[in-house]
Amino acid sequence: MVEYNISLKGKTIVVTGAAGFIGAALCNHLLATHNDIVIVGIDNLTDYYDVGLKRQRIDGLKRYGARFVFIQKNIADKQAVDNVFEQYRPTVVVNLAAQAGVRYSITNPDAYIESNIIGFYNILEACRHYPTEHLVYASSSSVYGSNKKIPYSTDDNVDNPVSLYAATKKSNELMAHSYSKLYNIATTGLRFFTVYGPAGRPDMAYFSFADKLTSGETIKIFNYGNCRRDFTFIDDIVEGVTRIMQHAPEKADGPDGLPLPPYKIYNIGNSHPEKLLDFVEILQEELTTAGILPPDFDFDSHKQLVAMQPGDVAVTYADTTPLEQDFGFRPSTPLRMGLRAFARWYAEYRQGK
Repeated sequence: MVEYNISLKGKTIVVTGAAGFIGAALCNHLLATHNDIVIVGIDNLTDYYDVGLKRQRIDGLKRYGARFVFIQKNIADKQAVDNVFEQYRPTVVVNLAAQAGVRYSITNPDAYIESNIIGFYNILEACRHYPTEHLVYASSSSVYGSNKKIPYSTDDNVDNPVSLYAATKKSNELMAHSYSKLYNIATTGLRFFTVYGPAGRPDMAYFSFADKLTSGETIKIFNYGNCRRDFTFIDDIVEGVTRIMQHAPEKADGPDGLPLPPYKIYNIGNSHPEKLLDFVEILQEELTTAGILPPDFDFDSHKQLVAMQPGDVAVTYADTTPLEQDFGFRPSTPLRMGLRAFARWYAEYRQGK
């Protein structure tokens, strides 16, 4: 296992996408477990999904007082990013801001170029001109495209994305590598696998399914329910990110005497792909147990099995061996336990709307 080479004690950390699902969960965990850090959260509160939910997440973080600073700015605004780095001089940067979603990238490509390419470039430039100890950034399992080899390994070729979203995430990895090589910036990219849990993204399938089932609508289950996803619970994602933040890739020279890029990529996934139909059936059962659906709910009459959508892949499956070897950790929350936590949160969420 690696030894931590970054102490978070007393440090200032920038988290972009702080109002997002993973961003808010990470901020909350860090602030709850480290009572002497300051987190500067950046988010532009885009209306891609319910802004009210994003504001709820930020409001929840404000209970930490001056230890959480929220800045409503777009990372595509270079001057705004530079101003944050100039004022706060962060030790660690976690870039989670991005335009998410595979299907949305087909109809709204401009949003992906602005946030995922220009925005990430601005973060890299800020790390270059206001040196930080470690840049951790979100990539995605989408970079594996229609890779037939499973489980997906970080050693696999990922040159065949099947969506613009995936292409932008692969671009992030390439951009980070070049900045690591040129400017000796320590960067670590994290390929997340289908993250779910309480206070999640309403555009994600499980959240949308919950909305439709509780409204009596019929849900469409693509690829006739045979898609398999490596569903990863939010707490496991946060734990993985927190550990990785504390170890920057080592800086060293190669055989030619030139610096090797301090650059790493890890998968963070549950390493246990589940059939989408099984996932939805468990979700329905947990929504029923939580009292959201009636005990006699007829699930069969509310599901429609349909063909695959453009941009989707049949299976995602993470090889997390490097993560386990380096950090002694692998996501392990059972699917039913994670969906139970979501269903309980969802019951409270619906009551509050």
